[in-house]
Amino acid sequence: MKICVISFDYWDYDHYIVKALTKKGVQSHHIKIGEIKHDNFREKANNALNKMFFQRNLKHEKRQKYVIDTLEKIGHQDQILVLNPDVFTNETLHFVRKKTNKLITFLYDNLTRFPVQNKLHFFDKIFSFDDQDVQEYGFQKLCNYNYLGSPKQYNEVLDFDMFYVTSFDKNRNKIIFPLVERLNRIAAKFQIVVVGKKVWHHKLKYILIADQKKIPVLFRRKTIDSGIIFDFYKRTRTILDLMRVGQTGLSFRVFEAMALQKKIITNNVAIKDYDFYNPNNILVLNDDFSNLTMDFLQSPYQEIPDEIYTKYTLDSWVDMVFELK
Repeated sequence: MKICVISFDYWDYDHYIVKALTKKGVQSHHIKIGEIKHDNFREKANNALNKMFFQRNLKHEKRQKYVIDTLEKIGHQDQILVLNPDVFTNETLHFVRKKTNKLITFLYDNLTRFPVQNKLHFFDKIFSFDDQDVQEYGFQKLCNYNYLGSPKQYNEVLDFDMFYVTSFDKNRNKIIFPLVERLNRIAAKFQIVVVGKKVWHHKLKYILIADQKKIPVLFRRKTIDSGIIFDFYKRTRTILDLMRVGQTGLSFRVFEAMALQKKIITNNVAIKDYDFYNPNNILVLNDDFSNLTMDFLQSPYQEIPDEIYTKYTLDSWVDMVFELK
């Protein structure tokens, strides 16, 4: 069987799907368009001018061509999985459709944030992690996955009570300021990292309202290597997970915490509906954060039963998406 995964892969998660398929003996390939960038400054400047005067994004066009050229090279596929089709043109998806027996998509984001209704007709099967979209459009419900395999404990050196890394989002990041005040009030040790091209004005606001004492919130434009994030996760007791407005699906942080046997602090009330929910391990924040205490941060983690844990592994995810069993 030949299966291809096509995605942007901003946070470098999607390649794990290909690894899992390969371990199962499937001939698999990953077309990662996030790797396609400008070759030099001249090309970058040319793209900027085209966007400004002609509303053309040459880098976007280059990525579409990369998908088509790669599929031409690797040939017809039994199944193709497209992750978040918003980054692909209808012309590209039409070409991809012709190169496979079954075209599948998994929507990482809800249709309110990324409206791709005009692209859904290309797909034989549509998965979504958003409960509202599943109910309204009849998609198949699918969570993100635990790509780390069996649970592992990393409790030898714990430098932080809480760690959080997030992409910049204006509404979500508003929560950070009052949350920092609460963490300081309970004397928690923590590190927060906000990543994105638009962080500069958020950083300025933070500097203006912050106290003179050092508060560990880092703003940076460039993404952080997954290995560095993983190292922070190993050194913390809990992982913070804040949802975008309107989002109810579970992020990868939930499953990373599950695999590393770390606690989760979140504002996602929907997490209480899952069979792995345990109030000892998962704290759903109230509006004023008053339920965030050192007792929760420092009490021991309670292990998840094996039969529940297995349901959320990448191995089970791959079997379901591609109907391998």
